[in-house]
Amino acid sequence: MIREVDIFRGIKASDLVSQLKDSAFNARRLGEAAEIYREMVDSGAFIFFTFAGAMVPAGMRGIVRGILDNGFANVLVTTGANVTHEIAEALGFHHKRGSEEVDDVELSRQNVNRIYDVFIENSAFEGVEEFVSEIFQSMDGEFTSYEILWEIGSHLPESSFLRVAYEKEIPVFCPTLHDSILGLHLYIYGRKIRYNPIKDVERMVDLCFQDKSMGVVIVGGGVPKNFTLQSMLLANGFDYAIQITTDSPQWGGLSGATLDEAKSWCKLKEGAKAVTVYSDATIALPLIYAYLLDTSG
Repeated sequence: MIREVDIFRGIKASDLVSQLKDSAFNARRLGEAAEIYREMVDSGAFIFFTFAGAMVPAGMRGIVRGILDNGFANVLVTTGANVTHEIAEALGFHHKRGSEEVDDVELSRQNVNRIYDVFIENSAFEGVEEFVSEIFQSMDGEFTSYEILWEIGSHLPESSFLRVAYEKEIPVFCPTLHDSILGLHLYIYGRKIRYNPIKDVERMVDLCFQDKSMGVVIVGGGVPKNFTLQSMLLANGFDYAIQITTDSPQWGGLSGATLDEAKSWCKLKEGAKAVTVYSDATIALPLIYAYLLDTSG
């Protein structure tokens, strides 16, 4: 039976999301995703949180920080772009509200970069360069992405989710570290660093071989999604999975690939609890996070 959604003044986010699971379409999927995430946390599952797209420029960094700080994830897998923008924000170089209806050539002349309807000045990346150059020049030896981000996180203020990960000993993997402005700085200043991404794979696979239930939360798909799911190929498959994406499966792209398809690869167990929410992650993720906070003991 599909029940009416009862909206009233002062309704809590958790109550709203709970009601959505008894509605239809992606509202139902959103409610189901929140419940599955809650079960992951309550069951003590080991949770991988993958984070692609321009989520930091879009203002989602506080949610990621809260997810790590509140024990809603045990591993973070993200992109070099998100890490670069996170460092910029932590250093005080903030993204600004902009518009997609703008003269981009004129923005370039003003030393402003556009990410759809968000602006960030070139000075932010100059600040990132100055910050990481000293760190990279002080490092000597072979390092993985999570070891490099661990070192960076140790130097960032508490407002950064990289600092939270460092303090709580939560591994942060960046399989696309080289594909970013941060990767360019690593090339320029990390002359004594031998970057070994295969060690990242080794560490991820090790994390998949644990005698406990395993869960994954996929935000936006992309390389973080595949890097995490492929690591489970050598283990027993995820028990829980949530995916938030705007991509549909018929185009054959990874970000739109269904979680049922992942079962054919044994990345998810046959009886895994899984749901895909077809929604902009900047809408769905805050609601799911608010639900987790409201329903925490």
